Amino acid sequence: MRFYPDVPAAEADGFRACKRCDPKGERAGIHAAAIEAACAMIEASESIPSLASLADRAGYARHHFLRLFREITGVTPRSYAESVRARRLQASLAAGERVAEAVAGAGYGSESRVYEAPGRVLGMTPGAARRGGEGEVIRTATAESALGPLLVGATEAGVCFIGFAEDFAALEGDLRRRFPKARVEAAPEALAETMRQVVEFLEEPKSALSLPLDLRGTAFQRRVWEALQAIPFGETRSYGQMAEAIGAPRAVRAVARACAQNHVSLAVPCHRVVGSNGDLTGYRWGVPRKRALLAKERAGKGE
Repeated sequence: MRFYPDVPAAEADGFRACKRCDPKGERAGIHAAAIEAACAMIEASESIPSLASLADRAGYARHHFLRLFREITGVTPRSYAESVRARRLQASLAAGERVAEAVAGAGYGSESRVYEAPGRVLGMTPGAARRGGEGEVIRTATAESALGPLLVGATEAGVCFIGFAEDFAALEGDLRRRFPKARVEAAPEALAETMRQVVEFLEEPKSALSLPLDLRGTAFQRRVWEALQAIPFGETRSYGQMAEAIGAPRAVRAVARACAQNHVSLAVPCHRVVGSNGDLTGYRWGVPRKRALLAKERAGKGE
C-alpha cells in the first residue's frame, strides 16, 4: 500500500484512477456526451428513433443505454421523444397553425393519436392549446392570508393555480400567462371551501393539504410532482433524494426545474425540498416564506 498527496503524484508514479469508481469523472463525462448526442438525434428526427438505433449510435448495448439515459435525463428515450413532439405541437399551435398541420408537422401519424390522451400530451385538447385556453373557464377566489395575498384558480377538473405573497394583479397575471385566452372569472362562493382550506393551511397547518388538482405538465414533471406529494407532512427531502425517489438519481437539476414549474404550490409541496446541506435554496414565493411554512409544519406535527 502506498499513499500519495494527490492524484497527479500517483499518476506520475504509474498508477491510474479506478475505472469503476471513476473519481476523475472521465467515464461519467463520456456517458453524458453520449446521452447528449442521443437527445440531439431525437430533437432532429421527424419521427421517434428506435431504442436500437439510439443505442447503436451511442455505442452501447440497448439495456445499458436505456439505464444511462434514464439516470442522466430522468426519463426514458421514448418519454423524452414524446416530450419533444409535444413541444413542437405546442409551438405550432401557439403560432396559429391549424390543428391538422400542427399535428402532422410535430410527427404524429394522425390527429387521433393526440386526441386519445390530450391531457398526457398537452394538458388540454389541441384546439384549446391553439386557442391559448380559449373556451376554458377558470374560476378564481382571493383572500388575505398569513403569508400575504392569496389567489386560487380552478377548472372543472380541479385546482390549477395557487399563488400567494404578491399583489393580486401579479398573481392573476401569472394565471393568465398560463391560460392567455381562457375566461377567468371570480367565483368566491364556488371556491369558498377550497379557499378556507388553503387559508387555514397557511395560518396553522396540521396535515397535508389535500385538494382535487388539475395538474398539467410533462410526464417527467408529473412524476416529480407526485413524488413531492408523497413527502410526509412536516418533513423535508433534498433534490438528490427526490431524484432517487423517481428512479433518476442523476436528474437533480431536472427535478429542481420541475419544482420551479409547479403552479399549485402548497398542494404540491415544493417547499419541502431543500439543498443537500439543508439550506432552503430558492423558492418561488421567497425563502423567508419557505422557512415560515416549514416551521409551521414542524409545529403542527408537534416537533
